[in-house]
Amino acid sequence: MINMCADNIPFLCGSWPLNPELPTIIFIHGAGNSKNLWKHQVQGLNGHINTIAIDLPGHGENNENGTDNINEYARRVENFILAINPPSPVPCGLSMGGAITLDLLVNAKIKFKAGIIVNSGARLKVMPSIFELIKNDYCAYTSSISVMGSSSKTDPARLREIISDSESCSPDVVYDDFTACNGFDITASLKNINIPVLILTAEEDRLTPQKQGIFLADNIPGSNRINIMDAGHFSPAEKPEEVNEAILKFIKINCR
Repeated sequence: MINMCADNIPFLCGSWPLNPELPTIIFIHGAGNSKNLWKHQVQGLNGHINTIAIDLPGHGENNENGTDNINEYARRVENFILAINPPSPVPCGLSMGGAITLDLLVNAKIKFKAGIIVNSGARLKVMPSIFELIKNDYCAYTSSISVMGSSSKTDPARLREIISDSESCSPDVVYDDFTACNGFDITASLKNINIPVLILTAEEDRLTPQKQGIFLADNIPGSNRINIMDAGHFSPAEKPEEVNEAILKFIKINCR
């Protein structure tokens, strides 16, 4: 894996330069996370697909200011994609990253061949208690990630880097991330998505329950949902083999 930067966006890629014969997945992390969330996908899918995982503004190694608006994040990601001009880009986002992906599929000038939504929804209302915890006891918030974000069957070591990234992220950035999620609602536009979309849900996701993904699958024409068993919100790190298999099969069918 290679760490790089383009258009002031740090990113992790499987190999560089990109193979012009292969589609390119742009992996987008969730609230308070970083590109490290997708390490198993960047490495595991490399060679089959061009793989790129980015740090959103305010996250990981990105020193730009974060935002409290999903559309603003989406426009920043769109500009990054336009700057590097990857072959056949496919956005893939988890949670807040899924909201960003949905915004891209609806509003971007780029003509995507497909999209992938992981443990996310058309609306992402946030419990007031989460805002209170971030504001008043950020350490308690980061400590809760392992319990709330994973399956009871998951080895806690698999989430160690994800928790570390959240600990390193500014509480103000994370608060704004959840504000962006709380204000997101793209329900009315789902019917306008007319490309193949893979929706991944997780059996034990307590943060974005399966019903959110089921709603997406019911309202995005021609979409396909796969439920990852024995996994929680951070299924790409908890069950990387299963997630990679689902992504690769989807890409082979829809992005030839």
